[in-house]
Formats: sequence, C-alpha cells, structure tokens
Amino acid sequence: MANGFGSLYVGSSGLRTSQNGLNVIANNLSNIDTKGYVRQQVIFQDVEYNYFGNASVSDQYTGLGVSIGDVVHARDQFLDKSYRLEAGRAAFYKSQYEATSEVETLLQETGGETFSEAINDLYKAFAEYAKDPSDTVNLNLISQKASLFVSRSQSVYEGLKSYQTNLNTKIKNDVDRINEIGKRIYELNLEVQRVEAGGTETAMTLRDERDALLDELGALGKISYSESFDGIVKVKMEGTDFILESAYYQMGTYRDLETGFVTPYWKQLSEPTAGDYYEVFDTKTIDALNNNDIGEVKSLLLSRGDKYATYRDIINLNSQQYDKGISNSVMLNTEAELDLMIHSLATSINDLLAPNTTADQLSKKTAFPDTFATTGFTARDENGVEHTITASTKVLDEDHTNLGGDGELPPHELFSRTGAERYTPMTYTDKNGATQTIYVYNEEDWSDAATCYSISSISVNKDVVEDSSYIPYKKQNGNIAYDMAEDIYNLWENKDFRLNPSDNTPCSYSEFYTKMVGELASQGSVYRTTSESLQGTVDTIESNRQAVVGVSSDEELTNMIKFQNAYNASSRYINTVAAMIDSLLSSLR
Repeated sequence: MANGFGSLYVGSSGLRTSQNGLNVIANNLSNIDTKGYVRQQVIFQDVEYNYFGNASVSDQYTGLGVSIGDVVHARDQFLDKSYRLEAGRAAFYKSQYEATSEVETLLQETGGETFSEAINDLYKAFAEYAKDPSDTVNLNLISQKASLFVSRSQSVYEGLKSYQTNLNTKIKNDVDRINEIGKRIYELNLEVQRVEAGGTETAMTLRDERDALLDELGALGKISYSESFDGIVKVKMEGTDFILESAYYQMGTYRDLETGFVTPYWKQLSEPTAGDYYEVFDTKTIDALNNNDIGEVKSLLLSRGDKYATYRDIINLNSQQYDKGISNSVMLNTEAELDLMIHSLATSINDLLAPNTTADQLSKKTAFPDTFATTGFTARDENGVEHTITASTKVLDEDHTNLGGDGELPPHELFSRTGAERYTPMTYTDKNGATQTIYVYNEEDWSDAATCYSISSISVNKDVVEDSSYIPYKKQNGNIAYDMAEDIYNLWENKDFRLNPSDNTPCSYSEFYTKMVGELASQGSVYRTTSESLQGTVDTIESNRQAVVGVSSDEELTNMIKFQNAYNASSRYINTVAAMIDSLLSSLR
C-alpha cells in the first residue's frame, strides 16, 4: 500500500467509489417504476499498482486505491430480439381476434338473436304463405318480414363497413406513430453518438429510450436491427431500410378514392406522380412458415381488406383461389359470405315468383321470326332502342308464371335492384306479321353494382310495399298457386347451397347462417388461442428480460448495505491512518 500521506488517498478512493455506488443504487431505486429503465451496475477496478523493488520471495508493489471501472448498462440482446419478434407476432393475432370478435358483436350472436330472428321470421312468413297464398294477412306478413330482413341485412353490412373504416383510421394512426418512432430513434442515434464520442461516458438514459422505442416498433411491424461500433442503431422494417446512419425514411399512405382506405408505401422507392407505389406490407402471402405473420399494421391491413366485398368476389373462385385470397381477411370474407346469402336467397325467391326461361325454349311455343334460328331477331323497347334477341337471351317464362292481384305481366318480383327493373318489355313482329311483346330479363352487370342483387343495392319492391297483393299468388287461369308457394317454402331446406368455394358440404338456406357463424366462431377461437399462447411466450421472455434489466428493490437494498459498510470501513481506515500520522508527527516534536 502507499506509505504516509499516500494511504489517505487510498482511503479517500474507497469513500468516493462507495459514495458513487450508493448514488447509482439511489438512481436505480428512484426509477424502479420507470417504463423502459435498465438498471445500472457498478464495476470496481484497481486504480494502479506501483512497482518499487524485489524481495526474497516476490516483487513488491504498492496499490493506489480503487475506482469505478464502469457503470454497466446491462441488456441481453438475445432476449431483446426474441421479445420484439414475439411481441409483433402476438400483436398480429390479437388484432385478428379483435376483428372476429367485432364481427360476432355486429351479428349480435353474443348480445342477442336479432339477425337470425330476421331470417327465421322471413322463413315463417313463407310457411304461412304456403298454407294459403291468397290470404291478405299472409301477403302482408311477407312484405313486412322481407323489409325487416333487408333492413337488418343492410344494417349488419353497414356495421361491417363502418368497422373497416375504424380499422383504416387505426392503420393511419399506426403509420404516423411508426414515422414518429423512426424520427426519434434517428435523433437518439445522433445524441448517443455525441455523448459517447469521447469514450468516457455511456448515454444510458438515451439508450433506454431508444430500446423502449424499438420494443414498440417491433409490435407494429417486423423489424431487424443492428448497432454499429459508434452507437448507431440501423433498422429495417419488412426487409427495407428504415433508419440508417445518415437518414430515416418516412412511410407515406396513398388513399383509394372509392373507399378512402389508405395503404402504406415507401416514399423513397415510389413514384406517386406515375401511380407507382412500393407498398410496405405484403398481405397476400402471409404464412407462419414464412415467418411473416408479424406486426399489428399488417394484421389490420389484412383484416380490413382493400374494398367492400360482395358475393361477386367469391362466386366464381375455385377453392385454391379462395383459400389464398379473400378467406384470409375476416371482414372481406364475412361481407362476401353474407352478401352471397342475401343474393342467393333473393334471386331464388324472385325466380320462383317471376320465372325465367331462354328464348330458344320460348320459341317452341311462339312464332318468332325465321331469322331467330340463325342470327336472332330485333326487338324494340319502349324508347325505340333496338335489341338483338338470341337463343340464350333470358326472358319471362310466360307459360309458367303466376300473377299478383293486378293480374298483369310481368309479375312483380319481391326483391328489387336500385339500378335495374327485372324485365324490359320489348315488341317485335312475328313470322305472321303480328306485333308481339316479349319480356327480356335484365341481367346483372358486375361492372355496375346497382344492377346486382347485392345487399347495398336491393330493397323490397316498392309496389309490393304499397300493396302486398301484388305478390304473385294465383295462376293465369285464376287458380291459387299452391305449388309455387310450396316450392318457395321448400327452398329453405334444399341442400344445394355452399358457404364459399372451399365448402365441401352443401347446406340449406336455413342452415347457412348457423354455418357462417360457426365458421367465424372457429376462426375466432383459433386466433384467440394463438394470441393467448403467444402472449404467454411474450410474458415469459419479458420476465426473463426483467431479471437482467429490471430493478429489484431487495437486490438494490442489499447492495446499498454493502456500499454503506464499505463507506464506513473506508472512513474508519482514514481515521486510523490519520491517528497514526498524528502520532508519528507528535513523536517528532
């Protein structure tokens, strides 16, 4: 050890290091509940040893005391990366589960039976209609229950669209937050670099804030990152550079003019003026095997979809196209399946009330012009516009149609479209020179939603609403059409309907809704189980991480006692040395 007054410096170094150790512990304890704070640990080291000669046994050195070698900002990088990865995956499935739960709420399966009752009430109305189609009470009942059915269907569909809008708002907010995080991490990189440039100080508070932001960013999207030797953290999101040494790249959002939906894109890789957008998130190939089922924003985009879905989005798909596409979006799939049910039920009922056939079948009983067999013939609508009637043209099957209370052709359909009447009357000159009328069915035009029997464009026929006796109930000879009424009643139990292109078990209309809700419940159960399991994994990793970075009051108080005792020992050592020196000086007087 040092001799003479040098021994006092040894003791004072013990006082200083113990005091600094107590300061670090006090800082830890004061931040015990601070989110993102990483505990600091004091590492001691010898100041220096001076060599002053040889001895018979060993070399002789004298120590100059103790100092703080470092205040460790301890983190486990493996646990950090694992936490951010699993937090992103848990956020993905949590968002999916929340979407399915919202759909179940909209269908009121958890709070009531309103929509299913609307379906059952319409079925019961047709059951009464089958008993006596001419009964005014039964006709009124059909009009009322059909109106309730359409109203409730449209209410649910609008609720689904409204939730898509809510998801869209959340996506925009999340993108804004991602940009804020990117900007702040970039700023923290510069601050950390500036503080640590001298090699004597660690920017612990700044690093804590940066790590907390990385935790938050990991839940929003799939990230990868690395830290350079000079303290700069570089971040990639979804495989694309997000934060570099010299810049951070903002995400933009472009807006769909029809729906208002926003889609995130990389500004630095896109040419908006040319309509060329490099999208940030790929929602078309999400698969756990590809390790890309990560991040809340991607989940929100997948759940929301890119449009308002209708039956037209699934009716002509095969099972493979369906499984890889629309089935993965909770909102789009539910909208499409619900619309498919409405479309199928509406068209099936209409086709029985106002049956169609093709012109070639009608020609066997009608004196069509001689040109029909080869090139078709020309008929004119009420505006004088010419139309070509061919063998495949759909027309009213006049021989098998029934009439309503007005006794007129064409009969009234129950469900109407906003953009098209069911039939267009056209006149032509038959082979005998006589003027004839034919009722041409107006086909659904998929490019014009208003012409389709879809939730957003159907209503109960206004003529039927004003006078329910317009609903067909009698044959053209005046007899009651019991057979037609029975066919409509039996329609509900015909097992020829499929929920979606991957549904291999046909069901009836009465089973459709139950099957749709059951499919949704099964999907929601999978998401919930997966979400809870992943959240358990996240909690376990966080617990292990806190064992490294978290502040334990018991451990800190133990260290405090240790440093207090060390401080007291150094103080007594100094007092002893001081007394010894005083004694030596007194003996020299």
